[in-house]
Amino acid sequence: MRLLSFKHNAQISLGVIGSDESVLNLADIGLDFGGEMLNLIKNYNSEIHAKIAKFAKQTGGLKYEQISKFAPIINPAQDIICLGINYLEHAKESYKFKKIKFDGKRQFPVYFGKRVNQANADTDLLPSHSDITDSLDYECELACIIGKDAKNVSLDEVDDYIFGWTILNDISARDIQNRYKQWYGGKSLDQSCPMGPWIVTKDEIDTSNLAIKTYINGELRQNSNTSQMIFDIKYVINDLSKFMSIKAGSIISLGTPSGVGMGFDPPKYLKSGDEIVCEIEKIGQLRNKIL
Repeated sequence: MRLLSFKHNAQISLGVIGSDESVLNLADIGLDFGGEMLNLIKNYNSEIHAKIAKFAKQTGGLKYEQISKFAPIINPAQDIICLGINYLEHAKESYKFKKIKFDGKRQFPVYFGKRVNQANADTDLLPSHSDITDSLDYECELACIIGKDAKNVSLDEVDDYIFGWTILNDISARDIQNRYKQWYGGKSLDQSCPMGPWIVTKDEIDTSNLAIKTYINGELRQNSNTSQMIFDIKYVINDLSKFMSIKAGSIISLGTPSGVGMGFDPPKYLKSGDEIVCEIEKIGQLRNKIL
């Protein structure tokens, strides 16, 4: 099922994509949850799942193209947990950009936090932040939504803690990252975290072998597969939950493949008017423009 957030009758509502690709309002079957996807996730169970699955077979909802869209999780409860250089080819281009020799080995993952006060929706316009950066970059990523509080999760149990999957564009200011010698500021620009267009529930897809692509103004820049991740979601949840409690509704973004702007010579950074289309097989497309 594809679950999303949208505005209806001046209120934020939760929806599911119906069998005719229209948007059905979960409030119509008594699942309002105050329009908060986080509330739905925290209260999710087999009964709710079955109720939504039955509802999703209906038709005649609102047209997706005409709704007022929001990111599926509009206001993340905590910083988004991100993985750095989690695809080998991106590791190579990243080290080349930094003029550091890469030995081809990654013994441990790189984790960092991304502050997101409000996530951007599909089709939202994104600020260029040209007053503080001239090196704005894109990163298409597969993001996992945690379904219940996780602590000391074994590899065999990981699937029980996953709610679903979405696309996240980890917009990054490369000059700010380099200036401060760490990533938090350059990854946390206001209004610079597109996410969506929806959450696909875990029962719908196997994310171990999905095409992942980014187009800039129609030019294919990133073209890889989630099978090329160095550390997969089982490793990550098992590893992270050893030393922190991961709350239900948390977002873990699993890194980007090669083909980001900084990887070109000269770099191809984002500029005003650019259209970014992030695409992951069996999830969909996340489309945004730079103001």
